[in-house]
Formats: sequence, structure tokens, C-alpha cells
Amino acid sequence: MPAVLTAYPTAVDFVPADIDGAQWSHVGPLYEQLLDRTLKCKGCLEQLLLDRSELDAAVGEARASLYIEMTRHTDDESAKAAYLKFVEDMDPRIKDISFKLDRRIVQCPFADELDAKRFGVLLRGLDADVAIFREENIPLEVDETKLGQTYSEICGAMTVEFNGEEKTLPQMGPYMQENDRDVRERAFRVVASRRLQDADRMDEIFDSMVSLRNTIADNADLDDYRDWAFRAKHRFDYTPATCEAFHRGVREQAVPLMHAMNARRRTAMGVDVLRPWDLDVDTLGRTPLKPFSGAQELIDGTSRIFHRMDPSLGELFDTMREGDALDLESRKGKAPGGYQYDRERRRLPFIFMNAAGLMRDVDTMVHEAGHAFHSMLSRDEPLVAYRHPPIEFAEVASMSMELIAHPFLDEFLSEEEAGRARRKHLEGVIGTLCWVATIDAFQHWLYTHPHHTRDQRDVYWLELHARFGPDMSWEGLEAERTKLWHRQLHLFEVPFYYIEYGIAQLGALQMWMIYREDPARAIELYRAAMSLGGSRPLPELFEAAGLVFDFGPVTIARLVAEVEAELASLPE
Repeated sequence: MPAVLTAYPTAVDFVPADIDGAQWSHVGPLYEQLLDRTLKCKGCLEQLLLDRSELDAAVGEARASLYIEMTRHTDDESAKAAYLKFVEDMDPRIKDISFKLDRRIVQCPFADELDAKRFGVLLRGLDADVAIFREENIPLEVDETKLGQTYSEICGAMTVEFNGEEKTLPQMGPYMQENDRDVRERAFRVVASRRLQDADRMDEIFDSMVSLRNTIADNADLDDYRDWAFRAKHRFDYTPATCEAFHRGVREQAVPLMHAMNARRRTAMGVDVLRPWDLDVDTLGRTPLKPFSGAQELIDGTSRIFHRMDPSLGELFDTMREGDALDLESRKGKAPGGYQYDRERRRLPFIFMNAAGLMRDVDTMVHEAGHAFHSMLSRDEPLVAYRHPPIEFAEVASMSMELIAHPFLDEFLSEEEAGRARRKHLEGVIGTLCWVATIDAFQHWLYTHPHHTRDQRDVYWLELHARFGPDMSWEGLEAERTKLWHRQLHLFEVPFYYIEYGIAQLGALQMWMIYREDPARAIELYRAAMSLGGSRPLPELFEAAGLVFDFGPVTIARLVAEVEAELASLPE
């Protein structure tokens, strides 16, 4: 059941319905009013928190709308200019006034009188934000955001000529599933070659980012940017040492299973060694799965999956059919990747992706719908901060949906094809754990070696890729392998956001195990936990979903064994 919040006051008439959250002339005076408001009691402080939340939501939605438009049309100069204007003009002012409000709240004598169970997570986050805030970092963070936008523009502009047609890189994905090995190799090489054309620009951007981030940490009087990032991301419930235990568990348990799967693949394909273009193709030479053609088929099939899984989830998904809530198909000028973004004032989610007709697009659709469910199930939460669950748990919401959808893939595929898709997805789960460990370990090294050179960075990347990557030959593709990390958006735009996928994947596997034993109980736990948003500490959110919050070697061994057993039961 959703959390009961009716005992707390609500924000009434403080923020006008027609406010433009992108204009300081609209929101600045209201923030100043909050800063100057007289607080005479605990109730006054509670009301300030609620009024501030509604104002933050208005600004957050304005930013979301500008970001969405910019990523939908990276080649639209007006969309780019509008987003940059917000980043340059609004972000610094919002960060400055937010710090002043945070400081006033945590230093308020009535803060200690607030209900600790209700407000404890919020207050500990504000404490951390106040502790690391430095005014001199505001322009640096603006510069960092602008560099991230440049990275997106470069990626969005990448196209290749293939078989006489111009293709975006996401549109090249289907060729990796073609049975003709020569076609796969040509497709891989043309994409990899295109990426290498911008390798120097990518390195320049990243060098600037690392320098900015190191300065941000120095300004906050912290040892390194990793320390700053852990505090900024409110990682109160685990440490760098915990992440290193995850790396170790993946190396000991998931990597050997990935290598065993690849050995079977190599034998089935009858090749001496696997090459980078051999990992997505069907080992038995069957035609690639083509689950849908066009966005409408993807939407309709996904709706049917959720209605069969649980009618209430189906109804939630169907609310996204109306209005501007979905942008699914790949096109030139569209930023890479996929995301779900909540428009916080209206409390309406938006899903962005680059569908190309692949089975992984169905997985992405179901994944992002899980994020949207999380948003919608917690939308009655008055505090916008609590409508942003910690990413480690937000990804449980999405990854669980991918696994729980397995019995319903016949909405897109025949039963034989659905079996193939389930096997591929579970194999992908193991690959995901290995890739997460690679990226996370890379980030730990990058920022605990703040003065590394490009060559040192590349050498360490290759060491990690050899430790956690698939056992295949990169002969003749050494430069492409060295710069493989350039394709990982998170390293550029959201540093230190990646271990969350590993933590959440382990949580999702546990949810999948519960679902297989008792589907109704699993859905009940899912809905109850997601309705909490981010109002409880991570271990309690996991507990509410019936999950163990642990991502060390013992837990990884148990869950990898479960995946291995399920794979053994599935036909090739």
C-alpha cells in the first residue's frame, strides 16, 4: 500500500500554477520569501519544506522539459540555446539559493523536533549537501554540464554510410545479429571507425572533465573526487570498500560463467576465436528476432505484457499513451541512449529511447516503464526529494520488470523465439554485472589517480577489460578496444553513476526469484516498496521489497548460481 502521508501539511497556493520555472524573475522572489520566512515552531519548518518542495518541482520540471527537447533534437540550435541558457543562468542561482535554504533548514532549532522516521533521510542528505557546498564550485559545475552536452552532440551527430544508406549508430545495431559474419564484421568496423574519428575530441572533453572534478573536490577540502561523489550522491549505506567487494565477487563468480557461455558460443558457431561482432548473433544461425516494427507496435505489445503481469500496472502504462510521454524511435540528430525523466510539477513521466526494432528495445521499453511505475507509484509523496529514490533502488524498479516480463514475451514472439529471448537476456544479466564492475573499477582508479595521463588511463582500461571482459580476439582492433570506454555516456555525463546498476541487478534477480515462486506476492512487494519513493534508507527500501541489501561475493555467488541453473533449463 502507498505510504500514508495525510498527517502532514501540504503546500497550498504558494507556487502559482502558471509559474515559469525557467525564469529567475518568477522563482527567485519565492525562494527569497522562503529564506526570509519566520519560523516559530516545528510546524512552520514542515510547511517551509513542503512549499520549497513545490517550488523545486516547478524548477525541476522546467529543466526537464528543456533537457528533453535538447536530447530529442541535438541539431536544433534553438533547443540547444534554451537548455544552455538554463544551465548558465538558472543553475548557478538555484544552487546558490538552495545551499542557503539547506543551511537554514539544518541549522534551524526546530529541525531536531521533526519526526526522525519521516524526515531523517531528507535531513541527512541536506547535511551532506551543506558540508560539501562551495560557492566557487558553481561555475565549475556549469562548465562540466556544458561539456557533457558537447559529448551528447558529438554522439548524436555520428552517422555512417552502410549499404548505400546513411545510418545512425543505434540503427546499425540490427546488423550485429545478422547471420552473415562478413556483414557483421563490416558493420562493426564501420561503426568503430566512425567512433575513432572523434576519439581525440572525446579525450579532450574527458581531460577537461577530470580536471574540473578534481578542482571541485579540492575546493571542498576532500581527498579526491571519489570522496566528493560518494557524499554528493548520498551514499550513506555503502563505501568504496563495498564496491571493491562487488568487483571481487563479479570477477570470481560472473566472469567465469561469462567465459563458459562464450566457450559454448564459440563451439556452436564453429569458429576458432570469437570476435567483437560474434556476441549478438544467434549461435544456431536462426534469423534475428524482430519483435516489432515501429513505435506503435512496441507500445501496444508492452501494454499487453503489463496487463497480463498485473492489470494495475497495465493501466499505469496506458496513461503514457496520451500526451507527450514517449519518444521511442531512433533518428538523426537524436541523442544516444534511453532514459525516463519525471516532470515533477505535473508528476508525469517521459520515456526517451532509440528503438531500432531489436529485442533489446523491448527490454529497454519494459525497463524504462519500470522507472515510470516507480515515479507514478510515489507521485502522492508531497516532498519532491522523496519522489527521487536512490538510484540503487530506482534501478531495481526497472530491472525487475525486465525479468518479470519473461513469461509474457509471447506478446512479441513465438514461444520458441521467447525462449531464445529469455536465454539472451539472462546471459546479458551476467554480461551486465561484468561491464558494471569494469566501469565502476575504472572510475575508482580515474579519480584516485587525479593526475593520470591519457596513456596511463588507456593502459589501465585495457587491464580492466582483460580482467572483466569477454574472452575474444581484438587482433587488428587495438585502437578501437583502447577507446571502447568512450561509448559509456555515464563516464562523461554522470560520473560515478554505474555501480547502482550492479547493486540493482542483484536486487532485481532476488525479485525475479520471488516472482517465480509467488507472482502475486512479488507484485504486492514491488508496489509497496516503490510507493515509498526515496523516503527510507536504502536497506529499508530493499527490505520493503523482500530483498537483501548486500552485493558482496556471497550474494553474487548465490544469484549467479540461480541464473546458471535457469540457463541450463532453457533450450539453446
